[in-house]
Amino acid sequence: MSKIEVNTVAPQCGTTLTLGESGDTVTLGTGASQSGFGRTGTVDWETTPKTATFTAVSGKGYFCNTTAGAFELDLPAGTAGDIVSIQDYNNTFDSNGLTVDPNGSEKINGGTAGDSVVLSTEGQGVTFVYIDSTVGWRSVQDNTYATAGESVICASVSGSCNTIATAPCGNYSLAIFKGPGNFTVNSVATTTANNDVDYLIVAGGAGSAGDNGGGGGAGGVRFSVDETITMPCSAPAFPRAGASSVTVTAQAYPIVVGGGGTGGPGPGSAKGTDGSVSSAFGLSSAGGGSGGSDGGPVNPGNPGGSGGGSGQGGTSVGSGNTPPVSPSQGSNGGSSPSNPGGGGGGGGFMAVGSPSGGSVPGGDAGAGGGFPDELAGANGVTSGSFKYFGGGGGGGVGQPNSGCGGAAGLGGGGAGGPGGSGVGSNGTANTGGGAGGGGQGGNGGAGGSGIVIIRYKK
Repeated sequence: MSKIEVNTVAPQCGTTLTLGESGDTVTLGTGASQSGFGRTGTVDWETTPKTATFTAVSGKGYFCNTTAGAFELDLPAGTAGDIVSIQDYNNTFDSNGLTVDPNGSEKINGGTAGDSVVLSTEGQGVTFVYIDSTVGWRSVQDNTYATAGESVICASVSGSCNTIATAPCGNYSLAIFKGPGNFTVNSVATTTANNDVDYLIVAGGAGSAGDNGGGGGAGGVRFSVDETITMPCSAPAFPRAGASSVTVTAQAYPIVVGGGGTGGPGPGSAKGTDGSVSSAFGLSSAGGGSGGSDGGPVNPGNPGGSGGGSGQGGTSVGSGNTPPVSPSQGSNGGSSPSNPGGGGGGGGFMAVGSPSGGSVPGGDAGAGGGFPDELAGANGVTSGSFKYFGGGGGGGVGQPNSGCGGAAGLGGGGAGGPGGSGVGSNGTANTGGGAGGGGQGGNGGAGGSGIVIIRYKK
C-alpha cells in the first residue's frame, strides 16, 4: 500500500479537482471532516419533539409539536450552506402555527430583513438552506402530506348481480346489490371508526291498477349518514335526516333486494300487487303500496313504504311509512275525489301523491329523494348533481277517453296511462319507482325493483 502525505491538494489549472476515476471509491479516513464540498440537503433529525421556543442548529432537523400551543423556532446566524429542517410533529400546525424567525436582520426567501414566517398548514415540513445576504434562508423543500395511517375492513359480495365499485370521490368503496346476496366482512379494521358503514336500502315499487287506476306507491327508502365518515367532496345534501350508521363485525350479512309489483289488467277492477321488501343489517324498507282500482271506495290504494293512489272516485288513499319507522321511509298516495275522474298519484319518498284533477286527468305522483354520488354512485335517476330514488307512479286518465295521465315522480316512477286505453308506464328498475295507473280501459304498469348500497372506507 502506498501513502502520500501532503497538506493541500490543488488543481493544476482551473477550479476543478478530480480524485480517482469513474467507478472508483474515495474513502476519507476515520475521524476526518469535510469542508467546501457543499451540503447534500440532508440533516440529522432530533427525534425528541420540540414543544417550546428554541434556537435551531445548522445541520439539524426538528419535529415541532404545537398541540399545547404555538411557539417559535429561531434560526441560527446564517453561513452559506447552513441547513435546517422542520416538520409538523402530529398535524397541528393548522390549529397552532410555528413561527420561524431569522437571526437579526437576515431574510427568509428574500423577504423583508428580520421578518418571520408562520407555518400554518397541517402536516407541513420545510427545509431551509442559507444562501447569501440577498435571499437569506431559502426554502428548498416544502411538503404538506398529513394522511394518517389507518386500517380498514376487508369485505366482499356474493350474487351474480352485485358488485363492489369505487365511490366517485373519496377513499370509499360501494357494495351495490341489485339482487339478493351476502355482504361479507372478512376482517374488521383496528381503526374503530372505519367499522362504521353507511347504507341506502330501497324497496321495490308497487304495480298499479288498470282502467282509471291510481298510481303505485314507491318502495320505502331508508339510509344512514355517519358523522364520523363525512362526504369528502360535497356538502352533505340529503333529502331528510338519516339514521345512524351500522357498526359491522366479521361475518356475512344477508342482503335482500325487493322486486317491483305487477300491474293490474284493464278494463276491470283488479289492482296490481305491492312491491317487495328490501333489507340489510336487520333493517327493512317496505315495498310500495299498489294503486287503487276503478271504484276506489271499495278498492283504495294500498299502504306501504309509500302508499298507492286511489282509483277513480276513491277518497281512501294508501298510507305511506307503513309500518312506521323513523326517519320516515315514504309518503301517502293521492285521492280521486270525483267520478268520473282519473286515479290519484302514488306517494313518493319525499312527497305525497296529488289528487286527480277532475273528470279526466290523473293525479301527479310524489317525488323521490336525491342523494349525492358519494353514497349512490352511478345508480338511480340522475337530475342535477344528485341521484334520485323512490318516485311514485302517476294516476291513469279517467272517463272520458282523453287527456294525459299524471306525471311520474322523480326517482324512477312511471307516468299514468293516457286516454284511449293507455297503459300505465313501468317504474324504473333498481330505483323503487312506483308504476303509472292505467288509463280508461288500459293496463296498469309494473313497479321498479329496489336496490341496496353499502358504503365503507377502503
